[in-house]
Amino acid sequence: MPETLAFSTSRRRLLSACAAAGVSHSLFPGALLGLAAAETPAGPLHPADVPAGKLAAITVAMIETAEAIAAISLTPEQRRMLVEGLTEQRASVEVIRTLHLENATAPAFTFDPVPAGMVLETARRPARLGKAPDVTKLSATAGASREEAVAFATARELGELLRQKKVTSVELTKLSVARLNRYQAKLHFMINLTEGRALAQAAAADAELAAGKPRGPLHGIPWGAKDLLAVKGTPTTWGAAGFEQQQIDSDATVVQRLDAAGAVLVAKLSMGALAQGDLWFGGRTRNPWNPRQGSSGSSAGSASAVSAGCVAFAIGTETLGSISSPSTRCGVTGLRPTFGFVPRTGAMALSWTMDKIGPIARSAEDCALVMSAIHGQDGKDRSVQAACFNWNAEFDWRTLRVGYLKAAFDVPKLEELKPVSESVTAKERAEYEARRAHQKENFARLTYDAAFDRAALDALKKLGVQLIPVDLPHDLHFGDQVPLLGAEAAAAFDELTLSGRDGLLTGQKPYDWPNLFRRARFYSAIDYIQAQRARSLVIAAMAKLFAQVDVIVTPSGGAQLVATNLSGHPAVIVPNGLRGGDAPKATVSEEDDELDNPGGPETPVSLTFLGGLYSDARLLAFARAYQEATGFHHRHPSLA
Repeated sequence: MPETLAFSTSRRRLLSACAAAGVSHSLFPGALLGLAAAETPAGPLHPADVPAGKLAAITVAMIETAEAIAAISLTPEQRRMLVEGLTEQRASVEVIRTLHLENATAPAFTFDPVPAGMVLETARRPARLGKAPDVTKLSATAGASREEAVAFATARELGELLRQKKVTSVELTKLSVARLNRYQAKLHFMINLTEGRALAQAAAADAELAAGKPRGPLHGIPWGAKDLLAVKGTPTTWGAAGFEQQQIDSDATVVQRLDAAGAVLVAKLSMGALAQGDLWFGGRTRNPWNPRQGSSGSSAGSASAVSAGCVAFAIGTETLGSISSPSTRCGVTGLRPTFGFVPRTGAMALSWTMDKIGPIARSAEDCALVMSAIHGQDGKDRSVQAACFNWNAEFDWRTLRVGYLKAAFDVPKLEELKPVSESVTAKERAEYEARRAHQKENFARLTYDAAFDRAALDALKKLGVQLIPVDLPHDLHFGDQVPLLGAEAAAAFDELTLSGRDGLLTGQKPYDWPNLFRRARFYSAIDYIQAQRARSLVIAAMAKLFAQVDVIVTPSGGAQLVATNLSGHPAVIVPNGLRGGDAPKATVSEEDDELDNPGGPETPVSLTFLGGLYSDARLLAFARAYQEATGFHHRHPSLA
């Protein structure tokens, strides 16, 4: 990012050293700068280069320098008064660092998205499945056609095949393993196979099913785990270089619950390093619809593997788009559950107040079957509410009040850049022209995709849905609250920054974690708390919005993505058609960041349904009705 202040050479060195040192931002920024300043050589440092106990003394000059970062102005006397207290505060920080807190150690506070007065449904009832799917044609196919048909069948259909003894769990598992191995070189979606574990689980499932002891609709179904879920005896790499051999000696709660449901874990799937994007230590995970694109992330392998017909469903996580974005890119169905519905015990922590675990599958119904198995308190993750997910496939979704974000469906408008003057240099003019061309390309994509959004509204009207125009709360500055995520993430990986091991991560650009973790250290504890207080306003405003409607229809991007991740509301992302051959082309550079490489002919688009807190079951019932009416979820890529 460009600097906004004209620093002297020495001041630049001071700030650079501080950023490299990654010193705790809970200190006043003057102390931050002081840690890397007077007694260190000029130029950037790694924290390991600063010996313990050798930090420079905090001075009035350092405090004055830091005021620009803290966005405050002090008098000379106020600066002098701060020196002693900041020195003591820094010493306390150094003591806390000696505790070497693990990623699994959560803060002593718990985020609660439930507004005052809201009553949760706590009575758990058995899942009510819909009519069994007709699998006659599916079971009648043979050879390669049968493999394709089974590979892209829904979990519900596979369960029916198992019930009718048309296939065995061992056969499904071997098929899944074979496809994962076959497409790994093309899609880079897998970190480790769990073949031995899977075949043992599958054999046990077949024996239980043969004995008439079914465990439920997921019994015998192959699935994949985003590799931030701990699985005993298998590396849990978090997608990050330096963690390739990390072993966690227990299973995540979600893994335990899917084991109990009889599902068969076949692989640990790729994720962007430390849950960012689709770039991991083994490469960039690819989109099966267009392998020259990344699959987006960070649940990159989960979406790609489901899309490619390698697993029936997968588990992903979302902090700020990590289920929504890859589900959109790969044309699959994702559920980002209400915050506090699924326990995160045994999962890598990125943001304790925003992380959510949810399923990625072929259909909304499949997501509901998985959610039925994984939700609920485990006595360990204190953020999980005593709420129940009671799936009823026959729920009368027509009783729901359905809103739509009217402004998000408006025809896009091209905002012209301000013309440059005739006096600019040739380089500046070239940069301007490049920006304008990029803007026009993005506008062409937005305009093309907007037609799918409007067609979705027409489809809903044909279903008899009376759409109510609504809007997001105004003036709450959702994006300006996002730095709290960065602060929590920097705390979760504090030792990675302090040790200098962040240099091992594959991504080292300004928008990658190493730089973002360092930047977060300059975000004060006061500003973090103020952002959380602003978040309380978001929760209240969103509660008011969902008092008017039960479901909100929206395009999958935009401000709603940030707003609902802050407020903890659930979202279901569904495929909404395929772009035609006339679609604007995507960029195709192998090095492009996934956010800059969207769209393109014959790639999927998506639609998102939002719901009230802990209304995930009826939200999925509504999404299921839309999918049954449109059939977009049955489409799948053709993999050569």
